[in-house]
Amino acid sequence: MAERGDFAALLRAWRERLQPAAVGFPAGNRRTSGLRREEVALLAGVSVDYLVRLEQGRADRPSVQVVASLARVLQLSDLERDQLHLAAGLPAPLPTAVPTLIPASVQRLLARLPDVAVGVWTAHWTLLTANAAWRSLLGEISPGTNLVLAHFAGREPEVVWADGDRERHERALVSDLRTALIRYPDDPAVQAVLAQCQSFDRFQQLWAEGTVVEHRFQSKTFVHPLVGQVTLDCDVFTAIGTDLRIVAYTAEPGTEDASRFDLIRTLGTVEVARG
Repeated sequence: MAERGDFAALLRAWRERLQPAAVGFPAGNRRTSGLRREEVALLAGVSVDYLVRLEQGRADRPSVQVVASLARVLQLSDLERDQLHLAAGLPAPLPTAVPTLIPASVQRLLARLPDVAVGVWTAHWTLLTANAAWRSLLGEISPGTNLVLAHFAGREPEVVWADGDRERHERALVSDLRTALIRYPDDPAVQAVLAQCQSFDRFQQLWAEGTVVEHRFQSKTFVHPLVGQVTLDCDVFTAIGTDLRIVAYTAEPGTEDASRFDLIRTLGTVEVARG
């Protein structure tokens, strides 16, 4: 757990970092860099004495409102804001919406892995983008398609499931949707997916059970319209700081499945059976 000294040190460092011009104050003749305590206190709506005690680690735990106000005044990034809350002994504030921004590094990953089928999904499993190999394997899937809804509606690409894998896949999807709802309770997109999924009995059953299941490495056998069955390894990665899901399908080198996957990528996008 973070100590009060962490909070005091961060508060001082970020106050001294922020230049007066950034908040509309004249620079003038200042003995120290950054904002004065009086200026921060004025903008944050707290007393100078209380701010001094916070910076000296002598004040009791500040309220959520005070920490949020200080983070706003000091123009902290989201990560810095979270650190300030945690250092104050408070939980980091919940984001209001599921992240959808794909970092440039992830976009480069898609472009530089032509031999891997890669799809990028949100925390509640809505597709953001996919590379050409993905579309060749699974057909044209429009960005905005939700995997949880597609699965329970019977619109997923055809998969030959091994014993127990289908149930685990379903439970993991439901668990992820619940996590997204807890993490982003005010996001209407998450609420809309949940509302639509509630029309399916199987989803209702798994949702009511509340079992927490994580995605893990597994093999999947797809039925492709031109080459038949092809078994690929499926890995799910998370891009740190984004809450995105990166799904990658690869074939073991030197196998017949690898040859079939090569042919699939060569043939390009075709209509793939779903359900």
